[in-house]
Amino acid sequence: MTAFPRRFGVVAAASVLALGLAACASDEQATEDPTTDPGTSTDVEMPEELVLGLVPSQEVDQLVLDAEVLGELLSEELGIPVRAEVTESYNALVVAMQAGQAQIGMFGPIALVQAADQAGAVPVLQSVRFGSSTYVTQWFTNDPDRFCSTPVVVDEDGYSFCNGVDEATSGPVGEEALANITQDEAISFVDEGSASGYYYPATQLENAGLDPFDLSGAFFAGGHPNSVLSVARGDATVGVSFNDARTNVVEELPTVGEDVVVFAWSTNIPNDGVAVAGDLSPEVQQMITDAFLAIAATDEGLAALDAVYSIEDLVPADLDALDAARQVEANFGE
Repeated sequence: MTAFPRRFGVVAAASVLALGLAACASDEQATEDPTTDPGTSTDVEMPEELVLGLVPSQEVDQLVLDAEVLGELLSEELGIPVRAEVTESYNALVVAMQAGQAQIGMFGPIALVQAADQAGAVPVLQSVRFGSSTYVTQWFTNDPDRFCSTPVVVDEDGYSFCNGVDEATSGPVGEEALANITQDEAISFVDEGSASGYYYPATQLENAGLDPFDLSGAFFAGGHPNSVLSVARGDATVGVSFNDARTNVVEELPTVGEDVVVFAWSTNIPNDGVAVAGDLSPEVQQMITDAFLAIAATDEGLAALDAVYSIEDLVPADLDALDAARQVEANFGE
């Protein structure tokens, strides 16, 4: 049983094995000397290569393959190589951008503002899912008798809910049930840098009277699908993920909708997004932004975005909404 430290140095006991930039990058480092891209009609100075950093939200080997497809599409749009790399965590990706090892990052909202504040990155785009640029943490359990104050409802797709979550359109919902969680509860979080997988739910627990830094039964599962599987398999009693991450594991575990009951939501959270390195020229930053938008405008591109992070569309970053996420990070643990 591992107590959580006050700041985030936790190594996930149940963490999925992921590829770090240092491990999966070649021995050759991308040169920092820009060159003129002969494929452009302007005199914009382009790097010889860009590195796109991602964090596991699914099985790592599959994400590596999906990320390569997205990198190839970006390369076609930009006219220079774009190498996709999968880091082990959001914090690792922030550090990679800070060290100049990645020039593009796809981050959750908390990590997006950390990348801006700590690495000088520029948030440029946010994801859209289900027609919205916001989402919620979902709390789920394999013990509905403890955490459901209403009967369990099963929707037409076979997914189970209680406490009014099935009819909700925004959060928070069902937060009263969090009072049933104990300090030593087996809780499956996602990643120490994840908004929906740690910051927001840990803040909810703090508001419910628990110490989020001394949850002796809690662990990081190493991805949203892994968190769902941890509860489905009995490694944890309750867990958190984005809504509805159960759909990501239904092929692996067809009974997940029945085995894992969603009983609460957090407040609304701004969606994840894309940040670019602040030391790139404004022209290159805009070209990268335009490349992502061009990709999102094609069926092939949307399929690639859906494969990596279930993205349905991309819109300009909402800096005001990200400021709210920054405030959650700043207040965390106070």
